[in-house]
Amino acid sequence: VRSVSGGESDEYAAINSMLDQINSCLDHLEEKNDHLHARLQELLESNRQTRLEFQQQLGETPSDANT
Repeated sequence: VRSVSGGESDEYAAINSMLDQINSCLDHLEEKNDHLHARLQELLESNRQTRLEFQQQLGETPSDANT
C-alpha cells in the first residue's frame, strides 16, 4: 500500500470538491428539468382543453344558427 503525500492529498481534495460542485450543478439542472417537464405537461393539457372547447363551440354554432 502506497502512502499519499500532502500534494497528492490536496489534489484528491480538489478533485472531490470539483466533483461535489458538478454533482450539485447536475442536481440543480435535474430539478429545473423536472419543473419544466411538469409545466409543459400542464400547458399541453390546457391546450387540449382549449382545443376541445373550441371544437365544441364550432360544432354548436351551426346548429344554433339554424334555430
